[in-house]
Amino acid sequence: MSIIFSGRELLEVAVGIEKNGAAFYQALAEKSQDNSTRAIYEHLTAEEIKHQKTFQGMLEKVGSYQPPEDYAEDYQLYLKSLVDSSVFTDIAHARQRAAEVASERQALDIGIQAEKDSILFYTEMQGLVKHADRQIVANIIGEERGHLSQLSQIKETTAG
Repeated sequence: MSIIFSGRELLEVAVGIEKNGAAFYQALAEKSQDNSTRAIYEHLTAEEIKHQKTFQGMLEKVGSYQPPEDYAEDYQLYLKSLVDSSVFTDIAHARQRAAEVASERQALDIGIQAEKDSILFYTEMQGLVKHADRQIVANIIGEERGHLSQLSQIKETTAG
């Protein structure tokens, strides 16, 4: 029996991923000594929060889903593991990863990789959601591509 997700669960995963990304960029902003670099990280934090709000808004438009009672707990653990295996496993990991960043370029590279990983994750997830919810997944992928583009542009103009 394959696990089928609703758009709701996928959006919940997306919200978790974006929260963790915001924590990463916020930690970079807090550790930055350079005002212009700090401003970039604050911008990226704001973008992650905006992304999170976008997904939250999408979440409010979809119906709820209750997995069958006999595997509800396993189902929730599975969903949590999807978030935990994403780019930043949790907020603490995101902050730790930020503490290890040695340069602005490295931070941007991590952010770009995070967006690429998210696109891959959501692309793979398209086969796991109900057919009726696939447009929601397509919307998420579109949001991630836009964010990747923004990060790439920032890298081109600031990290040369």
